[in-house]
Amino acid sequence: MANLFPEIPDLFWGLFRSKNRPVYIEALLQINEEYQYSNYFLSREICIQTLSDHFAKEKITLEQDETEDDFDLLEPLSTRILNWLLRTGWLRKVDDYDTMGVNIVIPDYAAVFVDAFAHLAGEDEDETQVYIQNIYAILFAFMKDPRANISLLKTALINTRRLNKTLQDMLHNMDKFFAGLLEQKFYGDLLREHLEGYVEEIVRKKYHILKTSDNFYLYKTDIKQWLRQMRQDTAWLRQVCQKNKALRGLEIREEDLVEQLDLIDRGFDDIEHRIINMDKEHTKYIRATVTRLNYLLNKDDNVRGMVIQVLNHLAEAGEEQRAQDIAGTGAAMNLSQLTVISDKSLYKRRRPKQDFTEALPEEEAAPELSREDILKLNRVRNRYSRRQVEDFVRKHMQDGRMEVTEETVENDEDFEKLVLAYDFSTRKDSFYQVKDPEPEEIDNGRYRYPRLTFEKKTQRKNT
Repeated sequence: MANLFPEIPDLFWGLFRSKNRPVYIEALLQINEEYQYSNYFLSREICIQTLSDHFAKEKITLEQDETEDDFDLLEPLSTRILNWLLRTGWLRKVDDYDTMGVNIVIPDYAAVFVDAFAHLAGEDEDETQVYIQNIYAILFAFMKDPRANISLLKTALINTRRLNKTLQDMLHNMDKFFAGLLEQKFYGDLLREHLEGYVEEIVRKKYHILKTSDNFYLYKTDIKQWLRQMRQDTAWLRQVCQKNKALRGLEIREEDLVEQLDLIDRGFDDIEHRIINMDKEHTKYIRATVTRLNYLLNKDDNVRGMVIQVLNHLAEAGEEQRAQDIAGTGAAMNLSQLTVISDKSLYKRRRPKQDFTEALPEEEAAPELSREDILKLNRVRNRYSRRQVEDFVRKHMQDGRMEVTEETVENDEDFEKLVLAYDFSTRKDSFYQVKDPEPEEIDNGRYRYPRLTFEKKTQRKNT
């Protein structure tokens, strides 16, 4: 193809700098559609009428471009747009001496950009299916037509690479949908974005081409089988070379044919890998969407949602305010432990062995703990280490015995350590045990707790 850059006028690039760029691009797409319908010849009157009919449905305003003067501003909108496109070289006048008229055509260099505009506007959504069908038809013709030559294989290879590029573009552009998940703050907006954005633009227009009954794998099976048969049939390859030499005088080697077949086969392997990656990205997006929808729906009703709100609040606050909020949050809950937001933070005792052999009445359901109860339980359990609790017991022991009295608990820390000490005493690896399982109650005016007696075990058992 000849180099078209020298034919492009300097004013041509002004479209990309113009403030009226969206209007000019939309006008070019409308003229191109009418251009194809009218067998690639348009009169000036048809162009003006086409633009008038299209822009009559919407209200637009044009700002004055650098190449326009005051007289241009007096022209009707459609005429003004057409004159600007002609002046900058996006359209061109061609004299028709047979009809003594003037036709409007799209130059070759401009047609390349107009096709790109149509592609960006989404007017060629079925190109994935077209490519696979083209490859299928070309390889079938190469096998059955005795006049086939290596140029058909090169065309099939080009379509294979285009299909690979299209799938890769689809895969690379899926990240914008992941970014859109976090931009939506309300359940309804996210659901609308998913249904009208991802489902409509990706699943129905692109992804379904690879997954419906008339999909890539329907053609891929036959194509891979033909490629394998042609590469293994050396007699047929030799016959193709001989026929091309006899009919066209072309010197084609068997190695050249096999090389082209190998490249096509490798291209189909790449396509299959990209489709697998698209499946993974599709699954990840659906899972992320469901998670985000569930969070937006229940963020005020569960612990995880409340924690995320706290973190978001801390991220938006200033440095001084953030320091105060962190201190206040740390006094209320322990964010360093994953058990705070885990649904498995509470230990459930295993049922006794005889329950599996004897029929027992159904257990009454334990009352559901509130959010405040769960946070309080986790805060107490994780505030002190086991060593601190054992040191508390050793401190009050005399001759291997600790008797709980009114003076044992003087503050909240002593009370919480006493509770944890009793909890640790039930474990096999504890160095002490509780002497009296049902002691009397002590009330020292501030705290109420049992009069426990801790004794040091004679022999510590290993677990």
